[in-house]
Amino acid sequence: MEELLADHSVPEVSAGDVIEGSVIAADKHEIWLDLGARGTGLVIGREIEQAGNLQPGDTISAGVIEPESDDGYAILSLKKVAKEKGWEALQQRFDSGEVFAITPFDANKGGLLVEVEGIRGFLPVSQLSAENYPRVSGADRDEIHTRLTNLVGKPLQVRVLDLDRRDNKLIVSEKAARREDTESKVAQMKVGSTVKGVVTGVVDFGIFVNVEGVEGLVHISEIAWDRVDSPAKYVKVGQEVEAKIISIDRDKLSLSMKQLQDDPWANEVKDLKVGGEVDGTITRITPFGAFVQVTPVVEALVHISELSTEHVEDPTKLVKVGEKKKFRIIAIDPEAHKLSLSLKPAGAAKSAGDKE
Repeated sequence: MEELLADHSVPEVSAGDVIEGSVIAADKHEIWLDLGARGTGLVIGREIEQAGNLQPGDTISAGVIEPESDDGYAILSLKKVAKEKGWEALQQRFDSGEVFAITPFDANKGGLLVEVEGIRGFLPVSQLSAENYPRVSGADRDEIHTRLTNLVGKPLQVRVLDLDRRDNKLIVSEKAARREDTESKVAQMKVGSTVKGVVTGVVDFGIFVNVEGVEGLVHISEIAWDRVDSPAKYVKVGQEVEAKIISIDRDKLSLSMKQLQDDPWANEVKDLKVGGEVDGTITRITPFGAFVQVTPVVEALVHISELSTEHVEDPTKLVKVGEKKKFRIIAIDPEAHKLSLSLKPAGAAKSAGDKE
């Protein structure tokens, strides 16, 4: 008899176990489950939110919170089971690299808060696409938060970037979801070609441009041939611009707006030749020489070693600001925009104290 009873013994129920039960009754306040030989179980409170539309006879799984209450039934949880299933589904999405839609429900200065398969997660600002990345001048965190808040409630396509069930960590990425598409587009782009894009951000060091979903940067030095103090004076966010691709680094483009225009400096010096002469006005004097305005757009340098055939300690003793002189051209570098001049006669040797 003891052996017979042992063969039909009921497994003990412990807190944390997951068991199956048949629905006896369900309403918005409570769900009663028939656990067979294990007795009866009850789901109450906020746990009901996980149930859906249950009917008597339906079989569901539940987690055990309390094996036996004072009244003799088990207190059960649907949320625990739902969460476990959620992690399993997320792991499958991570392993397969699936792209899926999420809708952020909140934002902070670091990114967007999301929920996938009942699991709370995070979409860092660094993982947003070029289209949605909040490019803000001076890293204005309040403005970043405002831009991110505008994405709350907006469907975004993402991939699971990282997850850790033990640490309750879920990170998703919009950038990763577009990786193949971005790489495909970049593969069709070539250095030297002209592209059109929309300005997504204007910062102190340049202009960010979305070129068909690919992020591009027009560095401040490539905006215009003139000296640029503020990129914001040239473009606004949302404006369409045309630029030349000057380099490609994986999934990012380096662009130039000025190279689509004639270089006024090059045009001004195209008729000048090394050995020839040019008139100019002294504009600045430094310890290493004097700067000369040759045309409205061309400024040249007379190095201290080219001011005289004699050794020069102080350039101000030989030239004055505003003084006009005739200079000899000794070097022209159109790419670097450098014009070097000399006050020494042609063929004059360097003075003994001059440095190269």
